[in-house]
Order: sequence, then structure tokens, then C-alpha cells
Amino acid sequence: MKYSRLTKEQFEELHQEFINFLATQSITAEEWTNLKANKPELAEIELDVFSDLIWEGALNQVKYLEHISPKNIHLFALNEKHMHLIGISIKNGEDLTTKAGFNWLRNNLMNDDVEFVQAKKEYSNDSHLDKFKLIQQGAVITKGELYKYMNKLIN
Repeated sequence: MKYSRLTKEQFEELHQEFINFLATQSITAEEWTNLKANKPELAEIELDVFSDLIWEGALNQVKYLEHISPKNIHLFALNEKHMHLIGISIKNGEDLTTKAGFNWLRNNLMNDDVEFVQAKKEYSNDSHLDKFKLIQQGAVITKGELYKYMNKLIN
């Protein structure tokens, strides 16, 4: 498996897509039940293949990622050949994961306790895996509103 298996909740959410996937494999509902009961290792392979297909499709579509921790915000624009990072760090007692901390940042962007950095990184041979690793580290897929705002502000 290239990425990671979807969670039970994700499989439930993608129930119809999974049925369609099994149909493309010529596996009926009855055969799937039989496969799970009598050849669980083959059922596991099907779950992994489906998971990778879903991840591949999602990673193909993602354009922005965000990772917010108590003292740092990492905003990623995922371009075709590279990713662009806007990093924001705060040096005071605020916690950016709280509403109060985020409001403090919004009202004090030019404060000496706020530091901005930018970086550009070329993808490895597998841009999807690069994106997936960021998600595994806690980044979430976004529409990029915060990235666009900060990019306009500092550039």
C-alpha cells in the first residue's frame, strides 16, 4: 500500500464508491461477504487498493494545506512542480490553536512577536507522496483562504 488505509468512518462515508469499486473488480455483495469470511487476506488487499485510489484522487485535487500548532502556522500552496510555504511563528504566550490566540495574531500581524518566513521546495519524484506526508504530520486540506490572505499581505 502506498498511502494508508482509510478509517472505518471514511469507508462508511465512501460506501457507494466502494460498492462501485468492487463492481469494477466483478465482485458482488455476496462474493465480498464470502471473501471477508474465507479469504480475509484478499479482502484486506481490496481495502488497501481502494484506499490508495481514494488517496490518489484526493491528492491529485488538493491545492492548499494548513498546519496550525500552538506557536506556528504553516500554509502550503501546492503548485504543479513545487510547494510554496508561508510560515508564521509567534514568540509570546499566545496559543494559535485557540480562538483568542488566533484573534491576537490577526490583530497583531506587524508585532515584533510575529515572524514570517517563506520557502519554496521542489517535489521529490512523487509529489502525491510529499503531500500525503504533510497530511500525515497533521496538515489539513483547505481552500487556501488563509494562505492567499497572508501571501497578499507579505508579498
